[in-house]
Order: sequence, then C-alpha cells, then structure tokens
Amino acid sequence: MTQREAIFPDNQNRHALYDAHGYSAAIRSGDLLFVSGQVGSREDGTPEPDFKAQVERAFDNLKATLNAAGASFDDLIDVTTFHTDPQTQFDTIMDVKNKIFPQPPYPNWTAVGVTWLAGFDFEIKVIARIPVQA
Repeated sequence: MTQREAIFPDNQNRHALYDAHGYSAAIRSGDLLFVSGQVGSREDGTPEPDFKAQVERAFDNLKATLNAAGASFDDLIDVTTFHTDPQTQFDTIMDVKNKIFPQPPYPNWTAVGVTWLAGFDFEIKVIARIPVQA
C-alpha cells in the first residue's frame, strides 16, 4: 500500500491556516500530488481584494505548494478552478493563465461556477505528477 505524505509550503502563516481548518495543502501518494484548493489569500489568510491580484496570489500559493513537493506547473495533469462569477471574471483569469501556460501542451482544465468560496472569488486545485529525482 502506498503511504500518503502531507506536503506544506514553507510559509508558516499558511501552515497555521491548514492546521486551523484541519486539512493539508497537498497529499503525495507515490508519484502523484493531490493539491487542495488554493486561493488568493494574503499572508494573514484574508482574501486579496483586487480580483486579478487574488488570481495571481492563488497561482503563487499553488506554485509554493508544488515546489514543496519538488514539482512545478510543468508537472500538472489535472486542473480544476472555481469561480464566483465566471462570465465577468473569465478574461482576467485567462490573462493570468496565459502568462503561466503560454504554449502547449496545456494541462486539462475544468472550470466550475460556484456561489461561495469563503470570501474568495477564485480557487484552483490540481493533480500533478512529481518528477523522478535522478
């Protein structure tokens, strides 16, 4: 049986938030990494009020979690994003996304409209394959 391992980014403030809410930033199982939804929170855990900056912070938080497991955006297999107002947010999200993934191959992506994200307007969760270390 593959043992699961909790992965947390280096930022201790964010680690305290995971502890307070009872979940891990990510779980490594074999060479797969299952990352919990990442939001655009500031260091103290509060939402970034500017929407574009919130999306950028969510990707920054995702990057930190991936890095803690030895992975990067290039290792993403599956992406799911959650949006509180997809119709008006789409262009902003695509602008940020296109800077992170400027060319193929792109990860597969599912976008879901939701009514509540605990004060946030964007959340991203992923599955990644952790590269084999030589």
